[in-house]
Amino acid sequence: MPKTVLAFDFGLKRIGVAIGNTLVRQAQPLTVITAATNDAKFEAIAVLLKEWQPACCVVGLPSHPDGTEHEMTVRCRRFANQLNGRFGVPTVLVDERYSSAVIPQQRGETIDAEAAAIILQQYFNDYAES
Repeated sequence: MPKTVLAFDFGLKRIGVAIGNTLVRQAQPLTVITAATNDAKFEAIAVLLKEWQPACCVVGLPSHPDGTEHEMTVRCRRFANQLNGRFGVPTVLVDERYSSAVIPQQRGETIDAEAAAIILQQYFNDYAES
């Protein structure tokens, strides 16, 4: 039975969201959350979780090229813990160190959803069970 997976590219201003399933294992950009407050961001996430009923969520985990953590690493871990704690959905962290290098440089919000799709595709390629 195919399971839906949602992925998040967490940022302080925007959160990119992508979707895929375990049968096709193909990620695609879904939306970008631009709410001003944390509560509003989590309300938007709650709507997506209710609509798509994912089996798990994937969160991109940034770090320095050598793997050491920085401020956004800590924030992304916290975000993943909040997703799991608030909604009870299993959450997986995926190394996103090189995901932005694959996206053509562009402006605008769509890049956040595309980054989430790259993170989710990496999850399907490297982490998900066949």
